[in-house]
Amino acid sequence: MTNPSPTTRTSRRIAFAAVAAGGLLTLAAAPSAAADTTSPPPECVQYHSSWRYTHVSNGCESTVTVTVEYTDGQEASCRVIEPGGWATFNGYGPRLNYVTGLRVCDSDSTTTSGG
Repeated sequence: MTNPSPTTRTSRRIAFAAVAAGGLLTLAAAPSAAADTTSPPPECVQYHSSWRYTHVSNGCESTVTVTVEYTDGQEASCRVIEPGGWATFNGYGPRLNYVTGLRVCDSDSTTTSGG
């Protein structure tokens, strides 16, 4: 086998770089959809947690879709909250399953809350 010419080696390097760059762009674009469902809501969405209930209020000018995260990973439904509205989730209960925060979630399986 003979050594490829410098022009062939350069062409291969450019082709490899183009394929690699395209792959990186694909990888960089893919997480953006997932990021929408793992990010915290805007600061205008607040919660107050007690033993029995966790109340989430939307002080924003737009509708938000959120869920509550708990220390033990308990599932909480996703709720659509209109501007000025609120939603009620489970509280931390006798086992002290505290709320660790709020998370934006997918609006495909939600309950609408207006207040």
